[in-house]
Amino acid sequence: MLLTLWTAIWFFVAERHGAISWHYLRTGEQLLFNQASGGGLALYANHPDLQIGPVSFIVAGLFAPFPAAVGEKLADAFMSGLGLYMLVLVGRAAADYNRGTGLNHKRLQQRVLIAGAAFIPMWVEVSVRFAHLDDVLALFFATLAVRALVRGNATAVGVFLALAVDSKPWAVGFLPLLLALPRPARLRSAAWAFGLVAVAWLPFYLTHLDTLQAARFTIPNQPASSLRWFGVNDPATPPWDRPAQMALGAALGALAVRRNRWPAVVFLAVDARIMLDPSVYTYYNASVLLGTLLWDSIGQRRLVPWVSWIALISLYGSALVVPSDSTRGLIRLAFCIGSAAYVLLWPQRTPRGRRKRSSHREEVDGNLIRS
Repeated sequence: MLLTLWTAIWFFVAERHGAISWHYLRTGEQLLFNQASGGGLALYANHPDLQIGPVSFIVAGLFAPFPAAVGEKLADAFMSGLGLYMLVLVGRAAADYNRGTGLNHKRLQQRVLIAGAAFIPMWVEVSVRFAHLDDVLALFFATLAVRALVRGNATAVGVFLALAVDSKPWAVGFLPLLLALPRPARLRSAAWAFGLVAVAWLPFYLTHLDTLQAARFTIPNQPASSLRWFGVNDPATPPWDRPAQMALGAALGALAVRRNRWPAVVFLAVDARIMLDPSVYTYYNASVLLGTLLWDSIGQRRLVPWVSWIALISLYGSALVVPSDSTRGLIRLAFCIGSAAYVLLWPQRTPRGRRKRSSHREEVDGNLIRS
């Protein structure tokens, strides 16, 4: 109830000057369904600026039958509601993951509430103020993948990760979640993930080879970007930047799984994204706050989810009160490096109940492999 009220307050604050980017979704939806020239399977070849997955355009089509202003408001409300539902999913995933470890469920509810209070302002930023349905869906499907992972549904993990990538390509950084599955199920889940990604994207590439140019689309390298602290002063996106974002996010995620810290996969993927991105839009912070929410709720057991609040203050607070572009870039860089080092290297003790389950699963996996 408190988080619903908190969401409503931020919704009405943002709605006055909201839906900044909704026109991209409307245009893309019309092009995808051939309601405008140069669309269909030629969509990305003719419009490389639409860095949005086809699933996002399909979902945007659900609001097309309404008058433009009404459809926009309905989309804003829909995306805001997804944020609240994601908090429920994260809470249930944390409860299931820690079952049998002596977890105090009241403390867990309080932890999700406190972390959710930090998450909601940034969720409204991406869902209402900017109306980036593509980012919203990528993060929503990633949350569903985490929930499916905790429940041991390997097929659903693969499907949801594919839908995340099919909504927004940078969600490739979430694929290391596949490695957290037991070995016998990992291959099946990966087959679903890569198969559904191919189904969504290959028709565009196979029918129009110019679609490859969309991957080289550039945006300005803003003065507050952390790239400036790496000596990258190119006026636009360097050609190596997007592959580096995805590769670094995937590598950090794989390392997190190897160190038995898979709840940090989303957090580390978005750390890599914002650290190496030439842009500094505030809606990027929603992905970071989802990552910290997952880490604070599932990967940690302390009452106060201080990582979420440090993220909110560092990234959003600095954007509001720090006038220097260079200083804001340094703060972003320090947060990304510091938070990645913390979740990967800070000593953690596995609860006794979870250690027993892990040992049993490894024994079962080993017997299956030998047989």
